[in-house]
Amino acid sequence: MTTTLDLTILMPCLNEAETLAVCIEKARQGLQRAGVQGEVLIADNGSTDGSVAIAQQAGARVVSVKDKGYGSALRGGIEAAQGRWIIMGDADDSYDFSRIEGFVQKFREGYELVMGCRLPSGGGTIAPGAMPWKNRWIGNPSLSFVGRLFFQCPARDFHCGLRGFTRAAYDQMELQTSGMEFASEMVIKATLKSLKITEVPITLHPDGRSRPPHLKPWRDGWRHLRFMLLYSPRWLFLYPGLFLMTVGGAGMVWLWPGPQSFFAVKLDVHTMLYAAMAVLIGFQAVSFAVISKVFAISAGLLPEDAKLNRLFQHVNLEVGLLAGLGLILAGLGGSIHAMMLWKQASFGQLQPAVTFHSVVPAVLMLVLGCQVILTSFLLSVLGLRRKGSKLK
Repeated sequence: MTTTLDLTILMPCLNEAETLAVCIEKARQGLQRAGVQGEVLIADNGSTDGSVAIAQQAGARVVSVKDKGYGSALRGGIEAAQGRWIIMGDADDSYDFSRIEGFVQKFREGYELVMGCRLPSGGGTIAPGAMPWKNRWIGNPSLSFVGRLFFQCPARDFHCGLRGFTRAAYDQMELQTSGMEFASEMVIKATLKSLKITEVPITLHPDGRSRPPHLKPWRDGWRHLRFMLLYSPRWLFLYPGLFLMTVGGAGMVWLWPGPQSFFAVKLDVHTMLYAAMAVLIGFQAVSFAVISKVFAISAGLLPEDAKLNRLFQHVNLEVGLLAGLGLILAGLGGSIHAMMLWKQASFGQLQPAVTFHSVVPAVLMLVLGCQVILTSFLLSVLGLRRKGSKLK
């Protein structure tokens, strides 16, 4: 869409007849107050309550979006927008579109994503009755903390629905989702692509509808959290996997010579089995982290990772095969040692505690060796599609 205006104020709409007219009027006031040439655009997602006629009578432009979902409605509206800057927000009168001058000022300063901040910690205000207690004290602070922790996003209010972005930034983000995750994907992609992000304090008002909101706090909160986990292989797979491998490996080394005492508890081969299990699960998680990162980059869901490319310059298929073969040989050596212990007993009955200290590490190395080889081949297949990848 050719950009011919400074600003588009975009509202997704699904049966918002009660509040749509007042939101449009406030948006028109906001354009005038900010001193910009702009438009009010309604992305209708199948309203049946007369919202389309109300929007047209109020002077807004309406685009019909057939694909259902919050993200689909916004994407359809953004594609039809004529402004080089776009401010989006719900049409339930919870956001005051007449006070958008702070967003416009940030655009003029060169910022590419401008988030509204409802939280008092960022200068925002939540009016009495505007947000349920579980959203205010549990959902929003928790999800915003996770967003900042996982992605180092500078926004305090990670999920504020009132936000603005430039047309160029939107094109660069290449957003994919069609549901509520669209809001999270926007902030995550903007952060990963190192766009200029800032916040402006806003006031959240009680919405003016008599019906319940479309948002379902627990369901949609989980969808946002799930999406952030899926977009962060480090926190979903890598860090837990490294932790399990470290703890399990330390336990294996500690128990390898024989039974050990931990305060009043005597630990032996049974604990060693659990330590071996932790190592195996940890390795699987670490390999999943690398595999999912490679796939996400290949699919365009995540940007190229310079650290990963540097790693693949030194760790390719051949290195993985050699490492796996080394572990298998070590496992075979441990198995031979166990066989020798059995031979000394004339292949008769052995005390399990004697052989397990050799068998468990040997089996662990055999399994790890096979896993390293299989993972190396899988990464090599995925790497065939990656531009500039050194993995062959």
